[in-house]
Amino acid sequence: IHKSEFVTLNVYDVLGNEVAKVLDESKLAGSYDLEFNASGLSSGVYFYKIKTGSFIETKKMILLR
Repeated sequence: IHKSEFVTLNVYDVLGNEVAKVLDESKLAGSYDLEFNASGLSSGVYFYKIKTGSFIETKKMILLR
């Protein structure tokens, strides 16, 4: 994160339904590592979206059990 901002990180299934809210808080500038507990999710394709200020990025991830 380049500057102190409010950050959200959500996980969605392939239908676009939000299945997890991983992060929803203000963060100071810097690098962060997060642990995501996916024990309630089944194997498959998911998308995660990170938003900070005007920056929004969506990426695909594959969960294998």
